[in-house]
Amino acid sequence: MTDAVTVFAEHRPMLLGIAYRVLGRWTDAEDVVQDAWLRWSQAADGGIEAPRAYLVQVVTRLAIDRLRRETARRESYVGPWLPEPVPDPLLAGPDLAERVELADTVSIALLTVLESLSPAERAVFVLHEAFAVPYAEIAEALDRSEPAVRQMGHRAREHVRARRPRFRPGPGERAELTRRFLTACQDGDLGGLMELFTADVEFIGDGGGIGPAPLRAIVGADRVAAALLAIAAGNAAGFHARVQAYNGGPAIVGVTPTGVVGVVALDFADGRISAVHAISNPEKLGRVDLP
Repeated sequence: MTDAVTVFAEHRPMLLGIAYRVLGRWTDAEDVVQDAWLRWSQAADGGIEAPRAYLVQVVTRLAIDRLRRETARRESYVGPWLPEPVPDPLLAGPDLAERVELADTVSIALLTVLESLSPAERAVFVLHEAFAVPYAEIAEALDRSEPAVRQMGHRAREHVRARRPRFRPGPGERAELTRRFLTACQDGDLGGLMELFTADVEFIGDGGGIGPAPLRAIVGADRVAAALLAIAAGNAAGFHARVQAYNGGPAIVGVTPTGVVGVVALDFADGRISAVHAISNPEKLGRVDLP
């Protein structure tokens, strides 16, 4: 049992990373990995020859099953559904190169795009693109043929490519744009905000019917800027915000004296802001640290 605990602990960060990217919620990912531990603890005595492949298979199947059960609930969700923001240290191992390599696979923008894939396609994309799992292993995990899984991977990549900007700024430029965005919102600078936006910028808010958020996406630089400044003007006394690292990039955390009230993550294209994702549903802010 000691060996089983050690092996599982070594693989746990990767398993959480897979489950979170498939499910979009850290709480759900933790539940899936806990279920995987129960199965592993019962099976480890049988002398599993390839622990990593076995654990990836178990977590993938559990995550797909959970995502399928969640589909109906998300369809009846009040307003747009966005992923749960998670601080960077939880999303990858301690190695800096690994964090940089995996950063783009865990952004709020990409996870939102993955919501439009089927559960199986999403799992194939996550396993192959983010964790370099061979198609043969993925096929075994999904109980499908390797050619079928390759085709699923191709469809998923094309789907993501069509919905993600081709040329994205580097980390330094993203951080600078995020700081300029925050300053413009705080100063009520309508012109300054519009200069930062692409013409077709989107503002997508997730309040879940609890937190303040628009019920539909707002599109267009002038409309998005006006909506954001109206929200900023209505912030409660004592509100403050700062930039912190979430989901592989800079995000803005808003806080009042009663606690965290929201996280804003931006997406970028051609040196400008192409999307504003604002999460104010308190059920999704449990992992957000106070600035």
